[in-house]
Formats: sequence, C-alpha cells, structure tokens
Amino acid sequence: MASHRVHADVPWSSTDLQTVLACSLIGVMGVPLISPILPDLRAVFEISDAQVGLIITAYTLPGVFLTPLVGLLSDRLGRRTVIVPLLLLFGLAGGGIALEPSFRGVLALRFVQGIGGSGLMVLAITLIGDLYGGERRNKVMGINGSAIGIGAATYPLVGGVLATVRWNVPFAFFSVSLVVGTITLFTLEEPSIEDPPATRTYVWRVLSAVLDPRALGLLTVAFLTFFLFYGGVLTVLSLLLSDVYGLAAGQIGLLFSMVSLANATTASQYGRLSRFLDAPELIALGFIGFGVSFLGVWAASTPVLIGAMLLCFGLGFGLVMPSLDTSAVGLVSSQFRAAVLGVLTSMLWLGQTVGPITFTGFASVAFDEPVIGYRVLLLCCGTASLVGGVLALLALSRR
Repeated sequence: MASHRVHADVPWSSTDLQTVLACSLIGVMGVPLISPILPDLRAVFEISDAQVGLIITAYTLPGVFLTPLVGLLSDRLGRRTVIVPLLLLFGLAGGGIALEPSFRGVLALRFVQGIGGSGLMVLAITLIGDLYGGERRNKVMGINGSAIGIGAATYPLVGGVLATVRWNVPFAFFSVSLVVGTITLFTLEEPSIEDPPATRTYVWRVLSAVLDPRALGLLTVAFLTFFLFYGGVLTVLSLLLSDVYGLAAGQIGLLFSMVSLANATTASQYGRLSRFLDAPELIALGFIGFGVSFLGVWAASTPVLIGAMLLCFGLGFGLVMPSLDTSAVGLVSSQFRAAVLGVLTSMLWLGQTVGPITFTGFASVAFDEPVIGYRVLLLCCGTASLVGGVLALLALSRR
C-alpha cells in the first residue's frame, strides 16, 4: 500500500514520460552493452589493454565538449528538434560497427556514435524538469534513475549473450535507437518553456550558474562518480575477471548486473529517501558505498564475493545520481536548464573518458604486471572514496 502511494502521481501512461525513459535507456546503452566483450576484442583486433580502453574513450570523448552545446541548442531550438537527430545518429553509427570495420574504423564509428549519445540523458533530465515539479519531480527522477539502472543491468547480460553468437552482434543491437528516434519524432510534444534571452545574456547567465559553489560541487561529484564507475568497474574489473578468474563475457555481464540492479532498487525509492536526508547527505552516503565496494573487490578472493561488493557500488550509484539530477534541475529556470545540465553532463562524460585510459594506462606503465596495478588502484580509490564520504557526512551532520 505504501509503495502504491509513492508512485500514485507518476503518469505512467504519458507518452512524454515514455519518451524520457526511452531516451535515458538509449543514452546509458553505449558502454554497458559492450563492456563484457572488451577482453574478447583484444584477440579480434590484436590490441593491448590500453587500446581496449580507447573503445570506450572514443565513445565518451564527444560528450565532454558537445553536451553543453546540445543543451544550448535545446534551449533555443526546442527539445524534440535536438533529441530526434541524436537518436538516429546513435543507432546508425553504433549499428555500423557490426559491419566489421578495422580497429581504426571502430574508433571512428564509436566517436560518431558518442556524438549521438552525448545529449540523450541530459535532455531526458531536462524534460523531467520541464514537465514536472515538486514531489512529483522527485518521484519521476527516481523512476528515471531506476529505469537507467534496470537498463544498465540488462545490457551487460544482453551483450554477453549476443557475443556468444559473434563478437559484432552486440553492436548491431545499437540499431534499436533508430526505432526509438522514429517514434519520438511523432509522439513527443514540445514542452512550453520561456523564450531564452539574447545570446550574450544567455551565455553570461549560464556561466554564472555554473560557477556558483553549489554547481561546482555537483560538477566535481559527477566527474568522480563516472571516473570510478567507467575506469574502476566497467574497464578494470572486466579485465581482472577475465585474466585472473577466467570468466567469459556472459559471466562478466552477470556480475556487472549487480551494480545496476542495486542502483535501480535504490533509485526507485529516491522520492521516499529524499524526505529524510537532503541531496548532499545522500551523495556522501553514496561515496561511502563506492569506497566499501572498491575495498571489498580488492580484498575479495572469489567472483561471488566480487558480485556482493558490486551491490554496494550500485547502492551508492542509486543515491548519487538522482541527487545530482534533482539538485542541478533546481539551480536555474527552464530558460537555462538544458545548458546548465549540459555542463553537468559533460563532467559525466569527462569522467567516462578519463577513467578507462587512466586506470589501464597507469597500471600498464607503472607496473610490470597490469593486474598488480589494477589492485593498487582499487585499494587507493576505495580508501579515498570511503574517507571522503565519511568526512563529508560528518561535516554535513554538524551543519
């Protein structure tokens, strides 16, 4: 009965909400779907661990620079005008990799796919801010985070299963974005937002909002969260599970789903949790979860224990991401919302871009055996996350 009350105001039958969820699910697909097959791609293209990281980096790099521009265009041209081309570009480029290009061709197509994927999640969050307010906004934000978690839990499993057919089949799955883009073109109604001011005033207001101390804190949290997730979990742990434990792509995907299942469960309860703790406190708790997870993975001796520790990471992720989104949405009015969220999302993309090459590059250069380097990085990052989260929570509780 309590669960019914929590979700009573969620407009499940709304095509706008369905579009929001679809865009979020497509936006999160780019890396989790192929993360279980990263070890296999070393043999396919005869490449090193560091080069494997480039397959993720090529996808995430465009978002670092383009996401703020996507937000600006969305504020000035309209949400649907920007969302539909991004969905189509994502599907065309991602599906094109199934045609088996060279490794350089894969990197080029991943870069183009990253252009398409760069703004989908930020525009989904923007639409939530446009369409909903108050407690309903928190509920829908939690539902969106839960959907992302469920999708991210499913994608590694799907990718691992499809890879049993052939390595390139998971890439063909990206073409589902073409269907979503076509449907969105005819179903999404353009939200009513205030007309943006002149360009100079617009840019100045966005910069002022981004340089606010609260916004700078959110940008830092966004970067660190995805730096740890994409570098430490989706890249490094995938290689460790393959090289140390001999797990196949499907088994790796199953373990990774622990992160997303815990994330989905936690995010679905965000509306309820936000009644008792404010966003900064939930973010601090999330980083404590990251720290416990990394230290647990470092100390774990079996894949089962690693899976249990990944649940801790998912719990932290489910606390941090809705807190980031709800905090950022409330910083500015609808005139500037997409641009400010675009800057925030660019930090997510920066973390995704820097994380894999930092972890794999440091371990390869600083250690004779990359596996040893990976374990040292897990220990250091886990300790820093745990200590930082505890100190932040104590400071907030005293305040």
